[in-house]
Amino acid sequence: MGISITAHSPLFATAPQASPEDMQLVAQEGFKTVINNRPDYEGGSDQPTADAVGEAARAAGLNYIAQPFSPSQVTQALVEEFAALVGQAEKPVLAFCRTGTRSTNIFQAAMAMGLLNPHDLTLVNVPAVSSAPAGDATPQKKSPDFTASVTPASAVGVGAGDSPLRRHDVVIVGGGSGGIALAASLFKRQPNLDVAIIEPSDQHFYQPAWTLVGAGEFDVRKTVRNMHAVMPAKAKWIRAAVASFQPESNQLMCEGGEVVAYQQLVVAPGLALLWDAIPGLVDTLGKNGVTSNYRADLAPYTWDCVKSLKSGVALFTQPMVPIKCAGAPQKALYLSAAHWQKQACLNNIHIEFHNAGGALFSVADFIPNLMKQMQTYNAEVNLGSNLVAVDGVAKKAWFERKGADGNPERIEKSFDMLHVVPPQQPHAFVKNSPLANADGWVEVNQATLQHTRFPNVFGLGDAMSAPNSKTAAAIRKQVVVLAENLLAVRMNRPLPMAYDGYSACPITVGNGKLILAEFGYNGKLMPTFGGDPTAPRASGWYMKKFLFPFLYWHLMLKGHEWLARPKKQSV
Repeated sequence: MGISITAHSPLFATAPQASPEDMQLVAQEGFKTVINNRPDYEGGSDQPTADAVGEAARAAGLNYIAQPFSPSQVTQALVEEFAALVGQAEKPVLAFCRTGTRSTNIFQAAMAMGLLNPHDLTLVNVPAVSSAPAGDATPQKKSPDFTASVTPASAVGVGAGDSPLRRHDVVIVGGGSGGIALAASLFKRQPNLDVAIIEPSDQHFYQPAWTLVGAGEFDVRKTVRNMHAVMPAKAKWIRAAVASFQPESNQLMCEGGEVVAYQQLVVAPGLALLWDAIPGLVDTLGKNGVTSNYRADLAPYTWDCVKSLKSGVALFTQPMVPIKCAGAPQKALYLSAAHWQKQACLNNIHIEFHNAGGALFSVADFIPNLMKQMQTYNAEVNLGSNLVAVDGVAKKAWFERKGADGNPERIEKSFDMLHVVPPQQPHAFVKNSPLANADGWVEVNQATLQHTRFPNVFGLGDAMSAPNSKTAAAIRKQVVVLAENLLAVRMNRPLPMAYDGYSACPITVGNGKLILAEFGYNGKLMPTFGGDPTAPRASGWYMKKFLFPFLYWHLMLKGHEWLARPKKQSV
């Protein structure tokens, strides 16, 4: 056959993208119905359209059904609709999408929810789709009752899928710094709380150290631990990715089809790094002198590039904010330049910093000293300059900026080393959910971190809408506020804590020197220690390299809140 078919039962199979030419072969294999789960043009103009595949399917004597959806659009209602389509379809059924994965997942979800009889794939709990006229794609159905026979949370094992719905007191989406620290802090306050953490990865990273890895100052192996090692013992780890939120019914759906209900929900999945948003970048990352400290596997290559460069052009980029740790793009430049200075080859290397934004740093008080550092290393600062394409083999990069006439212009640059920070945004399952604001962020009150429309939902960390800098230090303060406020909601009490926007960005301006930038909402300086908070200090370097990793692994992730508790206040 022209496509690879995976059978899930004698009556149902899935496949990756099918073409019109495949339909005769599909019919010859004995299939009676084809379901297309892929939206048109998802893969570009070369993707066969639904109409073209449908016409070929009908010509081959097949029944054809189009039910296109993206993975982030999976809801309980969509699974019910799919079950209805399969239940009334002439069998065997072949469903396809880009890779076959989403068709497989939605079928497995329908089976896990008990919507289809496993023997003959007839409907169990969902009425069949009505014979609506062509063009009316809305199935006529009634949602089944998923609450009648729910297994108690305590009886459901981690990752279990034998119950259509599992319940927990608190569900935390994301097992990063925010999710793990919050769960630990909640257990410190209420040990018997039923907390589940939804996280697909089996590894947990201490990301702030990756800039030091890229400078040869930290072992990358010390930045990663097994997720089991950091997961609080009392937490129930659901190793899955979230597909969609249904806050109106206090539940969410995982990509594998499992439905999880909650009393309170905390959304803390971090950000999506859009590596493929820059044409040519993915093909050259980790080679040809193209690197990034925003990935653990690439940060050691940054150090390789820095060590090997003795002359030439080094480009460092920063996309439009918000991004996680907005100071990190500069840190890569300063630490690289400090090494070249030490090796007496700095004068042979032309350094450029291309920042898509209009200022070197978001807090004006720190800009003068940061500009001094740029001048110390003879670095050319280009503001409003956004990386838009890379050709690693040719060693060329293209930037867009406003020209003298106000119109965009494209500038070509040659390089020997290119450090890239990719554009960043909320994950699709957040951005396209009812929890998001118009810009795709989890919509919260910036003081309480409580959702503005769903009082039992909170946002934490990089994915929420509060206008703070997105750093681990910010999350450390947010965790305390959120833990206290969430428990207050559970007890129907006024929210006692307010987050002041505190964030800290330890900007390594050279080996042994660091500006500990601490600030809150509206750029208010909030130094923990005395002296000029905008000046480089040797003490900050030792805190960054030695103290902060210890605090992260042994205090923050364990629920200890040293120097993290804000003053209680009514909000």
